[in-house]
Amino acid sequence: MDVNNSVALVTGANRGLGRAFAQRLIERGARKVYATARRPETVDLPGVEVLRLDIADPASVRAAAEAAPDVSLLINNAGIQTGTDLLTGSPDAVRQELETNVFGHLGMIREFAPALAGNGGGAIVNVLSAMSWFGGKGANAYHLTKAAAWAMTNGVRLELAEQGTLVTAVHLGLADTDMAAGWPVDKIAPSDLADAALDGVEAGSAEVLADQWSRDVKSRLPLAPEEFNAAMDRALAALTAA
Repeated sequence: MDVNNSVALVTGANRGLGRAFAQRLIERGARKVYATARRPETVDLPGVEVLRLDIADPASVRAAAEAAPDVSLLINNAGIQTGTDLLTGSPDAVRQELETNVFGHLGMIREFAPALAGNGGGAIVNVLSAMSWFGGKGANAYHLTKAAAWAMTNGVRLELAEQGTLVTAVHLGLADTDMAAGWPVDKIAPSDLADAALDGVEAGSAEVLADQWSRDVKSRLPLAPEEFNAAMDRALAALTAA
């Protein structure tokens, strides 16, 4: 798929990765960019068409799909992290992350799939995480949702292949956004992440490992669980000590 002249819709486009996606799409020649947010007044990027969208609200998702029937590239970026563990954390917080990070993305795909088919197949980008593959204290609900979103992405890729829709999973470690502000470590620039993802779409890639951290984590998946956990403990210790 050629990003140039595409019609893209970006969720969570008011800041961070979403804003970077919208900006790079404009700079790379997209014909139209729908920039969506729960509070549309917070979108400050010129040259975009702003839509209100709460991906955890099915009615809001349906309204966005009706307002943007010409979309050929869907960027599922919006997500939340509540800092919740599975056993001691609030069950409501776990459900909130699942509703947004998994069912919110799936709802977007279900509503926009007919438009993508009608516009030639198009492409979907699901912004995931290296935490699709590992957990950690204080972030196990997030790990659960990203692992589930990875599985969902792999499933819808198979189901949408017949209509010619590319589904690209994008994994990263940490990006230089508000969500990662408390981590004094190397982070990928949001614009670099957006370019890596869009380059992957143009190359027809099913998966983009956007930084060295995500590549390292995935390379350890063949290890036994005990070996994997020990390797991740060492990697995290080295990361935080750097």
